[in-house]
Amino acid sequence: MNRLTPALAALSLALLSTTAAAQEPALEKVAAAALEGDTHAWDFVEGITTEVGPRQAGTEAEARGRAWAVQWLKAKGFANVADEPFMMDTWVPGDIARARVTAPFAQDLEVLPLGNSAATPVGGIEAEMVFFRTVEELRAAPEGSLKGKIAYVSHQMRPAQDGSHYGFAGPARWVGPGIASSKGAVGIVIKSIGTDHHRNPHTGGTSFPAGVAAIPAGALSLPDAENLERMFARAGGKPIRLKLEMNPRQLGQTRSGNVVGEITGANPMLPPVLLACHIDSWWNAPGAFDDGTGCAIISAAALNVKQAGQPLRTIRVLMAGAEETGLWGSKAYSEAHLDEAIAVGIESDFGADRVWRFDSNFRESNPALHKRIASAVARFGVSSGTDVATGGADLNIVRDQKGALIDLQQDGLRYFDLHHTPDDTLDKIDPVQLRQNVAVWTMVVGILANEANSILTGGPIRSAPPIMQGQ
Repeated sequence: MNRLTPALAALSLALLSTTAAAQEPALEKVAAAALEGDTHAWDFVEGITTEVGPRQAGTEAEARGRAWAVQWLKAKGFANVADEPFMMDTWVPGDIARARVTAPFAQDLEVLPLGNSAATPVGGIEAEMVFFRTVEELRAAPEGSLKGKIAYVSHQMRPAQDGSHYGFAGPARWVGPGIASSKGAVGIVIKSIGTDHHRNPHTGGTSFPAGVAAIPAGALSLPDAENLERMFARAGGKPIRLKLEMNPRQLGQTRSGNVVGEITGANPMLPPVLLACHIDSWWNAPGAFDDGTGCAIISAAALNVKQAGQPLRTIRVLMAGAEETGLWGSKAYSEAHLDEAIAVGIESDFGADRVWRFDSNFRESNPALHKRIASAVARFGVSSGTDVATGGADLNIVRDQKGALIDLQQDGLRYFDLHHTPDDTLDKIDPVQLRQNVAVWTMVVGILANEANSILTGGPIRSAPPIMQGQ
């Protein structure tokens, strides 16, 4: 086996670093062009939403989405394109979702089942409702106090640029159904975890702890939830009764998969840069924002870096399957590739509005690289943050390896108007803001892919925040 002497290795590294530095003007030129007229990202998101549409995890529709993405990556010149299969527990929503207040103010409410909800008996259930203003009030309810009743849980989520109110309100969906079941409830409806005022319920995943039976669990549109709360206020102590009918079901184990592709680097000995998104969506929308644009942005950035010249490191895109119903693809990818070192991971999964802040988990341990990236993206209106990056939902492998992470924070002020609703459609994407994402990602990925030195030097690793433990 031929081995470089330490001196030759050092010289080789220096030459690679010089080559990388020489590529930066070309990288800046490509990023500037992307800001004005990138077409790769729009081509991806327009194509997958038009030709495939909704891509519920573990179903034939998601399989079509993966096949479409494989063909797109191959047509664009990515190498090592593959659909890596894994098995998952698959839930589907059924075709019935009805909610009606039967007394004292009879009227229909708009409802959708939550992921992993149980079905009602044929014909539905009807029971008295119990109102909880927060999930903490539900937690405090006495054991057995909800026997034979339907719980209703509210919240006061508000728009926030960083999306932080999702973590505040989300537990009503994430854990509320399990808590209600443990206290004897026969069903639960929640105020949708969202910020819009359309009659579009927001679906999303929930879970039931071991030993706790799954019950019918639905989300009401925000206007209907607020109407229901007015009913409670004016009922004068009379019970509010709700009839709920839904027919979701568990299919057992079905196949999903992770779509991967690469822009090959000049030095195969250097660990790759991993760019992640998720290919699935909920059944009720074509998933333009969540997460068609994420896959579009990372792919476009990889192609732009290639246009600036072959990078030192390989750039790998990971379009994870089955994220929405439990991070199945992220977990499967880590299990399959954990022994393959990753240099740094970045994910796009928060819509397509402009990137406004850059965070890393190596700000203190590798300040020169953090500062270099911050300087490069400042021209696009991106500030340098002080938070420790935790990475997106599909970057389990990087967290498991205790590796380098970057968060390119997108403006979330309108994201939760669309999240998990039928409104998550192509027309909601602002092409100008989408191009800004691509330009920022091009600069960041280009710098990282041409970094010859180790990126993470003992930086902190934190677990993903609760909102990333399941969508």
